[in-house]
Amino acid sequence: MPPAADGLQAGEPISEQEALRRLRQSDDPSQQYYGAWWLGRMRSQHPEAVPLLQSALRQRRPRDPGAGVEENAVARNAARALGKLAPAAHAAIPDLLDTLEDPDDGLREAAARALGELRAEAAIAPLCQRLAGGPAVAGAQRPDSPRLTEPCEALLEALGDIGRADPQVLAVVEPFIAHERPLIRSAAARTLLQLSGDGRWGALLVELLEHPQLQVRRAALMDLGAAGWRPGFEAIAGTLAENSLKLMALRGLVERGRGEPGDGALLACMDALL
Repeated sequence: MPPAADGLQAGEPISEQEALRRLRQSDDPSQQYYGAWWLGRMRSQHPEAVPLLQSALRQRRPRDPGAGVEENAVARNAARALGKLAPAAHAAIPDLLDTLEDPDDGLREAAARALGELRAEAAIAPLCQRLAGGPAVAGAQRPDSPRLTEPCEALLEALGDIGRADPQVLAVVEPFIAHERPLIRSAAARTLLQLSGDGRWGALLVELLEHPQLQVRRAALMDLGAAGWRPGFEAIAGTLAENSLKLMALRGLVERGRGEPGDGALLACMDALL
């Protein structure tokens, strides 16, 4: 494997200073891409991290295919990283809100998830606006692609993560329970469960744990864990999916209800899966 231009082997671990240097330069998008990923993955608290990621987020332009980095890939990684850098990344919320208007739906998806992680209440109105029209509009499949008009899964989950249970938010989310795609139904049930605590949405997720498609069962596991719905722990443990994912979901139940009755049963269930 040939060394990179900086003398490091491709994929070799780097330092925080090296990640910042890679993001700071603009000649090599692949280095920026890795630098942005590193800062988010390592939860960097360096004072330059957020401003550099904001700058990378604004670099929304077509990339040279020969560089090995797809169009807007650096901006997407910058958005993902910003979502992991609270509280410092709250300064980037206006940039992420602007990114929700970008024509690149993959970039809108990354921005929505970041805004959810940052609990950005300023994002509630634009997220709801993107979902307006429900499954027939935002959730409609594009005529030239298997993708939906909007990245509904990310938009829905962001509203749940922000956590403000306004009636108008619930009214926007609930129609997606009837979406034809089970992954969208799972995301909508997760959000409604997070916002309302209504057990019927947890029961819907438990039903999805028995879906014939493994991808759907995996999503329902993660959604139950994210919502922290403890009545589902036995169903989680019995799901036909990887033990590693079941453990992640059960850990979510423990972390979101630490100290509540039933911790012992949950921990014993986790031990049995190890």
